[in-house]
Amino acid sequence: MRKIIVLAMALAFTSVSVVSCKKDISTLGNSVLNLGGADDANAIIDFNNNFLDSYKSTSRHIESILKYADAASAKAKGEKVTMMPIVISSMDFAFGKIKDVPSGFGKDKAAIEADFNIYKAKKENIEKKFEELKSYMNSEDYKDDKGAKADAITKDIETEAQALFTSGENVIAKIKPGTDAAEEIVLKDHPLKEYIISSKNVMNSLDSNIDVLDKQYSGKFSEAEIQKKYDELAKTVEANSKLDFNVKDPQYSYKKSQFESFNKTASSFLDTYRKLIRDAKGAGKISDSDIQQIDSSYESVLNSYNSFVK
Repeated sequence: MRKIIVLAMALAFTSVSVVSCKKDISTLGNSVLNLGGADDANAIIDFNNNFLDSYKSTSRHIESILKYADAASAKAKGEKVTMMPIVISSMDFAFGKIKDVPSGFGKDKAAIEADFNIYKAKKENIEKKFEELKSYMNSEDYKDDKGAKADAITKDIETEAQALFTSGENVIAKIKPGTDAAEEIVLKDHPLKEYIISSKNVMNSLDSNIDVLDKQYSGKFSEAEIQKKYDELAKTVEANSKLDFNVKDPQYSYKKSQFESFNKTASSFLDTYRKLIRDAKGAGKISDSDIQQIDSSYESVLNSYNSFVK
């Protein structure tokens, strides 16, 4: 079974935004966005944001289903399970907003659709399998077959979940070029352009750090590598924090507090990061508790960023 310990790490490239720090993107924008029309750009950004929100929500929901399935399989075979994990109904409102894959993706549209359809099918299959497993456990039918069906359903859920994660990550990878191009079109002449690009740089650096942390958490801890990544992130956070938010347009005045909040949460992330490095240096590895704290801190930064750029 795919073990989901830190969701943010699985979604390291998926910070939701309406702008991009990509430069010299006009050629790509023309080819991907049918000459860069604003309607195409907005449709792509909407799809990007809705899919990322859906994937995030669905991943958390499936994580809880996988935990339930593991416990159900153990309990059905007579193992002691103190309490069955609680699975809260998925609140995936974003998925319902997705009507189709925008035509603005051009030649990539068919490939994106193929992965999106797999994602949709696996999402539905997992829910059906989960309901079947719940019925089996609630009726205590496992007393008749010694847990055989629980094992079978659990394996099915694990297989479907892995396929969903693979297809979801494929969609994210395939929509990124078009989304970057769309973001550049929307960003053109935007009053907040300087602050958005700088903040996007912070998120890119943060995501790069998360990727390295994920690998070292699963493998060998390298203080030198982590310290280098930390220093790069600290530099981008400092540069962003030093920007004087001086936007004349009054309709964007409220964005100042959101920009400042983003910088504060990024600074707090660095505090948590330093603690992780110190602890890992002493223990020779990254602990579960520290990686969970990093995950929580990452979510705070991402939420602040999303509030600012939306």
